[in-house]
Amino acid sequence: MNNKPIIVWFRRDLRLGDHPALTKAVNQGCPVIPVFIHDEVVENHGAAPKWRLGLSVENLSREIADKGSKLILRRGNAADVLKGLAKDTNAQAVYWSMAYDPDAVKRDKAVKKSLEDMEVETKVFRGHLLFEPTSVETNTGGFYKVFTPMWKSVRNRDVADLIAAPSDIPAPDQWPVSDEIKDWSMGGDMQRGRDIVAQYVCVGESAATSRLGNFIGNWINDYQTNRDLPWQPGTSKLSENLTYGEISPRSCWHAGQRAMQEGKKGAETFLKELVWREFAYHLVHHTPRIIDDNWREDWDAFPWNEDERKAEVKAWKQGRTGIQFVDAALREMYVTGHMHNRGRMIVASYLTKHLLCHWKIGLNWFEDCLIDWDPASNAMGWQWSAGSGPDATPYFRVFNPVTQLDKFDKNREYVSTWIAEGRKNPAKQALQYFDAIPKQWKMSPEDDYPDPVVKVDEGRKAALSAYENRSF
Repeated sequence: MNNKPIIVWFRRDLRLGDHPALTKAVNQGCPVIPVFIHDEVVENHGAAPKWRLGLSVENLSREIADKGSKLILRRGNAADVLKGLAKDTNAQAVYWSMAYDPDAVKRDKAVKKSLEDMEVETKVFRGHLLFEPTSVETNTGGFYKVFTPMWKSVRNRDVADLIAAPSDIPAPDQWPVSDEIKDWSMGGDMQRGRDIVAQYVCVGESAATSRLGNFIGNWINDYQTNRDLPWQPGTSKLSENLTYGEISPRSCWHAGQRAMQEGKKGAETFLKELVWREFAYHLVHHTPRIIDDNWREDWDAFPWNEDERKAEVKAWKQGRTGIQFVDAALREMYVTGHMHNRGRMIVASYLTKHLLCHWKIGLNWFEDCLIDWDPASNAMGWQWSAGSGPDATPYFRVFNPVTQLDKFDKNREYVSTWIAEGRKNPAKQALQYFDAIPKQWKMSPEDDYPDPVVKVDEGRKAALSAYENRSF
């Protein structure tokens, strides 16, 4: 038994169960030093994701303490912090879970080189995905650019069993100095919206496991239908927990498989949604430009509006477009940190097609406001909606937010939940929106509801005209 410690660097894997890196370290029989770093990647997070990440780190710290250990917190450049920690603790190795987005990959390469220059062993473990991008190929050896063939290729694959959380985590004789998370002010940019959104979060491994169990037990049977109804609690909302790794995708997969074997009708659709998340990460791995640039490079010539100061963009961000489905979805996001998936498609289509605004405006707004923000899913979702991405909705398919509302919110239950203007007794959630938004927006529930900034028919015609006259 080697008494030199192993550092386990936690990132988007903030759990103890089904955690290959942690389990491997504990099984070595030497002291383990769990670490979280507020590093250069975390520093660039938007307001809501950074705040929500901080809640997860605090929860993990308590769970690790219950195992007789301690989560060491440090702030700074990841390579510099880990190099210093390894030197100060005489660590023999640093373990972490694999990441795939370009910023994280760049960071991890620098960390690996820095530690190996010190002759400190590094090991990288799987765990954020079900299927590694290099393990899924088309018949010709390339990667999948269309979702359905990828789904068919992996749906019957074996997925490894879950790994139990360690009963205890061996502690070193002496702990390195740790920061206090309160000093990081991770929720500072949330301002007054923080207390509102806090009422809707579901933080930590135990809460995530309960959320999964409740969904499988009560909602998955009707998932295929109810997932499209924004007024129904018909989705799992596990995206919040998956993005921080509070639950593993394998936990969700095995639960979905059991539900399918039990004959629950919506189980296969749930499994498809897990693979849709995989699809996003596979695309990011193989074509990292999807994060920042048009995946279809010929779209670089499309005449997007990129001016965020335009009145239409401001109205879109504030949920004041005059289009009820769009406004309700954007307000849901501002109050809860979530947005229903049907709403995401509608608001993205309206911004990129009816308003002809660059998808990056919406991508950045979501990155600032969503507590389930995920770099891969956010990028793929926006490019899918705009028409510039892989397996994208064709540009000529412009969602009509009025007919979509008639189809998926016929009795206007969703709209009445989130829009207060013009109602004698607005819903609690609709009023919370005005408590969450910046005061300088100068909005009130007593305001008149606005006329459309761009009418549905006019926006569709403009979008199709721009597409037909494109120069690419």
